Amino acid sequence: MTTTPALSHSTGTEDETPAARAAALVPLLRANAARTEEGRRVVDENIEALTRAGLFRLTVPKRFGGQEADFRTFLQVGSELARGCASTAWVATLVNVCNWMVGLYPERAQQEVWGADPHAKVCGVLAPNATSRAVDGGQLVSGRWGFASGSLHSQWATLGMPIVDASGRQVDQGAALIPMEELTVEDTWYVAGMRGTGSNTLVAEEVFVPDHRILSVTQAVQGVYPTEYKNESLYRSALVPVLALVLAAPQVGMARAGMEVVTGSLAKGKGISYTFYERAADSPSTQIQLAEAAHLIDTAELHLMRAADDIDTWAADGGYMPFVNRARVRMDTGYVARRSREALDVLLSIQGAGSFAEVSPLQRIWRDQETASRHAVINPAIATELYGRALLGIEEQVTPLI
Repeated sequence: MTTTPALSHSTGTEDETPAARAAALVPLLRANAARTEEGRRVVDENIEALTRAGLFRLTVPKRFGGQEADFRTFLQVGSELARGCASTAWVATLVNVCNWMVGLYPERAQQEVWGADPHAKVCGVLAPNATSRAVDGGQLVSGRWGFASGSLHSQWATLGMPIVDASGRQVDQGAALIPMEELTVEDTWYVAGMRGTGSNTLVAEEVFVPDHRILSVTQAVQGVYPTEYKNESLYRSALVPVLALVLAAPQVGMARAGMEVVTGSLAKGKGISYTFYERAADSPSTQIQLAEAAHLIDTAELHLMRAADDIDTWAADGGYMPFVNRARVRMDTGYVARRSREALDVLLSIQGAGSFAEVSPLQRIWRDQETASRHAVINPAIATELYGRALLGIEEQVTPLI
């Protein structure tokens, strides 16, 4: 097949790493962060800049001109983008991970997504909030899927659904790949944080989905994917660890964004009210708290990258990640979110009540962090419970998503 070249990079030379291209966009994303929040969608200027930088095509197969980057690279990009704008980073993360999911489908489905439009973006919701009816050659699907991040900028969606037989009995759980033009977007995303993600509700009414565009989630959780290209190691990566871990990268970036705001304020000579410290930077308590916050962020990043390397190594070696390792990635995901949130809490204490002034970017970073870190798949308490069960060899688990 003909390979379509990616768009040229406007942020520098082609030999720059994706993370470097993401870092170059941070000033632009910061400048547009308030507009993104106020408009409740990522501004077009950000979308266009990420597109030119190739940052929506990290996980698109090289066969379609994509970068087919490993997950360490993917996570570095998500973290860097979140230093500028958490909502933009979240949308880029969700589009890239859903693009990766398309790489698990048969080539026929991949061709339908990227054959005519190599820069097509995909959003998705895995929860099977739908009903299905078996028909010749596929399923008729109706449903409502909330929290569809990136749906305002996507051309396709992969959506959870029950797979039923001719009698209506459910025989599997699937993910239906559907063009956005066959769906309705309901404006339901009114939230305290991550407002710019436009994570609205997608609605389908008796949409026909052919069999080749239905992925068996049950088999995918076990590493059985229908893609014909078994030599592409990226698309051998473990499903649930990938879907969970990518959500942790923006958490680290948000914490780093908070660190940059606070250190910038300290460098300008911020004092400590009602004390004799004219410069907070001269206070041992400030120095200790800043070191604690930095160490929490470093700890979060170390676990993030350890988990990414685990996913990449198992995929490259051709084996499917063992159950305990997959459970550990879930644990790492929750741990990254918890440590990142703790770091930002310490930074807010250094900055003081002024952190919550509407003119302060810290209050937006704080709201975004508090919201994003409570995604159901991140849940640190559940992650800890399932990892403990896995370590003890307890077969009965609290979720199938491991």
